[in-house]
Amino acid sequence: MEALLLFALLIIFISLSVPIGVTIGLATAICLATTTDIPLVLVAQKSVTGLDSFPLLAIPYFILAGALMLEGGISRRLVNLADSLLGFVTGGLSMVTVLACMFFAAISGSGPATVSAIGSFMIPAMRDRGYDSGFAAALTACAGSIGVIIPPSIPFVIYGVVAQVSIGDMFIAGIIPGIILGIALMTVCYIISRKKGYLGSAQRPSLKAIGRAFKEAVWALIIPVIVLGGIYGGIFTPTEAAVVTVVYAFFVGKFVYKELTLKKIYNCLLDSSLVNGVTQFMIGLSMAFASYLALAQIPSTVASWLSGISSTPWVTLLIINIFLLIMGCFVDNIPAVIILTPILLPIMRQLGVDPIHFGVFLTVNLAVGFVTPPYGINLFVATAISGESIERISKNLLYFIAAMILCVLLLTNIPGLSLWLVGMLNR
Repeated sequence: MEALLLFALLIIFISLSVPIGVTIGLATAICLATTTDIPLVLVAQKSVTGLDSFPLLAIPYFILAGALMLEGGISRRLVNLADSLLGFVTGGLSMVTVLACMFFAAISGSGPATVSAIGSFMIPAMRDRGYDSGFAAALTACAGSIGVIIPPSIPFVIYGVVAQVSIGDMFIAGIIPGIILGIALMTVCYIISRKKGYLGSAQRPSLKAIGRAFKEAVWALIIPVIVLGGIYGGIFTPTEAAVVTVVYAFFVGKFVYKELTLKKIYNCLLDSSLVNGVTQFMIGLSMAFASYLALAQIPSTVASWLSGISSTPWVTLLIINIFLLIMGCFVDNIPAVIILTPILLPIMRQLGVDPIHFGVFLTVNLAVGFVTPPYGINLFVATAISGESIERISKNLLYFIAAMILCVLLLTNIPGLSLWLVGMLNR
């Protein structure tokens, strides 16, 4: 009864376009008031104490670091490097978009930020080169989803806190899946480009040109080395790594590339504060939500229901994947991780699925939701940049989404793709 009431309230509030944070808080408060004798002050208490977490401090710093990198000229230099490596092949500019998104993903941790940073350069460039504008926008929206998979990843930080697993391990586990997703999207780009005649640049760039592009982008490429190397070298925690990234991004943008002005820095601080305020509001209320789930024993109820559908692990995993893909159509990645982790993680443990492995395919599943209507936040960003309608962009999504879902199935059923590198570094 409690589970039905809770999920019914969530669906009703989401369908009414109530903000996700408010939705979580209202649903929790109503369920507490109608199904228990616990005072509603529990919602406030758990919301405040839930935010009292050192790892959660990484989120505002990674958000600010991404903003500083965008305004500091780092994204443009990453695009130039990617163009020097792949721009000459068939469909080269579309592949450059994917590679540039992979580069920027390794320094931003956000899907929409990646679409905004790379799309502002690449969508007009592809249009000028003769690419269909709807195709260019759809590709950029899909490639931007890699922003939450290749480390550092804001959803990985949140999953690590909620699931009580190592955030450093989550970061390492996302490297190979992010590369696989990028290769899959580039393969689709090549196939479509051959069919539609999207040619590469006239000549293969010289080694000198590649070296020049690499030299300009090297300051950006060092960032993932600092973050992951520092964490696994025991030099600093993921939260401290986020602070170091902010300092480094400021230094490079201000004193190396000399593109960060006081006005740009102010705008970065303002935008980051607004995004972080919304994120922390959702996280705080989600902690109260998780407490109610535990009190009402809803995770065990859902686990029993899923176990009753099938006793075969791969069938259960397939059902969960379908559920996650549908959920991603309506709910943003971050609140979905917060809501679903305490419900599904006990089921994963019963099936013998490693929590790190589950965190990866959960995030990749929900990342598909960035480009699936009606939510599809990456679609909205790509629409704003390209000027194309959601309908026209959506017509070009089919093959890209198919490739992403194929990657989801591979990552779900082959745990080594997520866990091999973690195991190697933990020896």
